[in-house]
Amino acid sequence: MVAEFHEIRFPIEISLGRRGGPRRLTDIVTLASGREQRNSRWAHSLRRYDAGLGVRTLDALHEVVAFFEERRGRLCGFRFRDKVDCRSGPPTRAVTALDQRIGTGDGAAATFQLVKTYGGAHAPYERVIAKPVAGTVRVAVDGVERQAGTGFGCDATTGLVTFLPGFVPAPGSAVTAGFAFDVPVRFDTDELDIDLLAFEAGEVPHIPLVEIMV
Repeated sequence: MVAEFHEIRFPIEISLGRRGGPRRLTDIVTLASGREQRNSRWAHSLRRYDAGLGVRTLDALHEVVAFFEERRGRLCGFRFRDKVDCRSGPPTRAVTALDQRIGTGDGAAATFQLVKTYGGAHAPYERVIAKPVAGTVRVAVDGVERQAGTGFGCDATTGLVTFLPGFVPAPGSAVTAGFAFDVPVRFDTDELDIDLLAFEAGEVPHIPLVEIMV
């Protein structure tokens, strides 16, 4: 079996108890003067999670084992809901079509990639969103919202927004979008080491997940 990506989400209730977040890799060299030279080895952060904290019952543990087996351990990727960062805006705010700028019209380009920008004043970071949640994507051109299905379509497996004929953004127009999204991940282990005695005593299993580029 070859590596694949399965368009299925890790159990939501279990993911709510996860631990983890974005990770970067920075080389730091301390010079003789005491000053530092710092260099980022990764252009993009990669998120790591431990989903074991969300496993509270034997039924939930059984669900994770079944999910793990179907993914063949580390082989196949899947979707994961990061409750801290799962929308185009703050997690408790409703999605709007003005949340994120995803491009500028030129009168010809009909396809735009969903992105989320972090920060703004100093060195904003633009993250590609490749796994939006189907049915949540809202799009506007110069502040005027377009209707999904008639004005545009969005591929939930790639995050590409495509404007339909007659709705291609005019030159200089601001293209914005709002959306909910999942993180593409895989298991970061080929073995689930489950100690039932420890689990029944309140210890949580270790279920490592790592973000993947798709």
